Amino acid sequence: MARDALADNQFVRGPVDGTAFEFEPVDELDEAAAREQAELLRAAIEFHDYRYYVDHDPVIADRTYDELFQRLLDLEDAFDLDVEGSPSNRVGGEPVDRFETVAHVAPMLSIDHTDSADGVREFDDRVRREVGDVEYVLEPKFDGVSLEVVYEDGELVRATTRGDGEEGDDVTRNARTIAALPQRLRGDPPASLAVRGEVYMPREAFTEYNTERVERGDEPFANPRNATAGTIRQQDPTVVAERPLSIFFFDVLASSDEWATHSDALAAFRDLGLPVCERVETGADAEAAIDYRDALLAERDELDYEVDGVVIKVDETATREDLGATARAPRWAKAYKFPARDEETPVANVTVQVGRTGRLTPVALLEPVDVGGVTVSRASLHNFDEVEALGVGVGDVVRVQRAGDVIPYVESVVEHNSDGPYELPETCPVCGSPAERDGPIAYCTGGLGCPAQLRRSVEYYGSEKGLDVEGLGEETVSQLVDAGLVSEGVADLYEIDEADLEALEGWGERSAEKLVAELDATREPKLADFVAALGIQEVGPELAARLARHFETFDALRTAAERDDRDALTAVDGVGDAVATQLVDFFQSDANRTVLDDLLAHVDPREAEGVAGEELDDLTFVFTGSLSASRGDFEDVVEAHGGSATGSVSGNTDYLVVGDNPGATKRSDAEAEGVPMLDEDELREVFEERGVTEWPGE
Repeated sequence: MARDALADNQFVRGPVDGTAFEFEPVDELDEAAAREQAELLRAAIEFHDYRYYVDHDPVIADRTYDELFQRLLDLEDAFDLDVEGSPSNRVGGEPVDRFETVAHVAPMLSIDHTDSADGVREFDDRVRREVGDVEYVLEPKFDGVSLEVVYEDGELVRATTRGDGEEGDDVTRNARTIAALPQRLRGDPPASLAVRGEVYMPREAFTEYNTERVERGDEPFANPRNATAGTIRQQDPTVVAERPLSIFFFDVLASSDEWATHSDALAAFRDLGLPVCERVETGADAEAAIDYRDALLAERDELDYEVDGVVIKVDETATREDLGATARAPRWAKAYKFPARDEETPVANVTVQVGRTGRLTPVALLEPVDVGGVTVSRASLHNFDEVEALGVGVGDVVRVQRAGDVIPYVESVVEHNSDGPYELPETCPVCGSPAERDGPIAYCTGGLGCPAQLRRSVEYYGSEKGLDVEGLGEETVSQLVDAGLVSEGVADLYEIDEADLEALEGWGERSAEKLVAELDATREPKLADFVAALGIQEVGPELAARLARHFETFDALRTAAERDDRDALTAVDGVGDAVATQLVDFFQSDANRTVLDDLLAHVDPREAEGVAGEELDDLTFVFTGSLSASRGDFEDVVEAHGGSATGSVSGNTDYLVVGDNPGATKRSDAEAEGVPMLDEDELREVFEERGVTEWPGE
């Protein structure tokens, strides 16, 4: 639809308080009406994307935007509408077997850099000797992944990774899932336009996403750049769509239109709907560029994107052409890098860590080195693709960084002394079961029969994310495994009696009785808690609750997974093909079947109640302390009305409900995350405001 019709588009402006638009039922529309409404929705969504990502001034609430987007998906699905160029491409598509390598429209060159202010002054002196006085554009140097994005007649046609600068991988389907990247340009775009952008994961979103990964038992990403690089080359676009990527644009690679200056081009980017970093400035000389870099360095930790320096560019296009380029870098630009937060040290050995899901993670054991005031002796290598890409082996000297000043990781190899990169062992180092590779990730195939997985699965089973068994922490589990009291699986826990525990060091009669009583209390767990406690990869507490509500019994869930009934599994909100595969693999494993059969001889998960309503569907609650009814009763009411009840506080928690003698950890986490805390009276008010009249125990 024409841009000048936006003012008449009923979906461009709407409620700002989160209330919904009024939509007629889809089945009451004919195809012509559906097409017309879909076009209005597409135009409105593009407008709202522009206000959010370019103007940073949204005019509707997030929830209202979500309503518009879901309505578009419903219409396109119901009437099989053409989605070429539609915002709905952001939800992903079918996986690809491999990426096609394509040539860039124009070379994507590197930028020469300096680590010193004198280097900037030398660059400025050379430029002025050759072309006279100039004006500079000063930009952050983003630490993400570069893309060439090509538009024809304003429509997105291709997105390509930098590769070797001359050609790269066609990742168009993945790029289309990035909400900040427009499917079509606004205004009067050039007939052809190739632009360079940097894909990144905002730091706040990265922290939230890493928290979600940890909560469902996955390894966290080391830093936003690794997360971005690993995401943009995923072969399944639906996985990319689930991850919070964004993009900034900062250069014209080729265009049918011309701009006199780089500043003019960036202004045109904004008008076309291409996001540009708000921190771009101009400067008259080297000293202005140095001051800009120092100011950005001082604010580095407050920025919501990773930067590792600044880029200084000559502004005038004709002057750039006069200065030219070398084979690898333009002569009209210079990067002034920030000081590195890293150190170099040899790799003494490489070991493999076995996670509770069987994931095999290579870990570099280092000669101890001080990195930013902390002694580091080990660093994650993340996965075996990373090991191969780095080429790291025992004896190599590596550069070690602390991501976010916390997680140590190997950034690069600075001196190769090994015979080659460390290779995936053929068997699990703990149980000897075959090790299998699945893309970049390797797994032990021993299932819950692997002692390492057993130890960690028992810890997880009793954790707050599982059945919340007080007293069944890491130290206790280690004691039980080492003493042989837990050797076959989680079911062994229910065979332990007080005498067994009293025979262990540090145990007395009262502590033994308490743990046995805690375990006995879990013999009839809520179905959602039981599913979460199994530690299935990709299935955290919230998804476990959805699975429980959908299947209602454990047998129904297990049967669907064992039969690989994809229709039944993917009918659950939040379960795509990737999660369905994890469920199928878990329940079809012979080792897991044995462990589950033994466990179900001791445990009888309660049948889940269907959802009575959706009054609480956007709220997540955590309960702590003694309440007027059991915590399970409160959680049942929340989930029966579409809400989520989890065992631990995170950034996704809406309310912590506090009873008598509450746990200190949950209160502390709530304070740190800014989560409101309610007593029972205040919770009742929330329920009543949402139309929930049911109350636990009444």
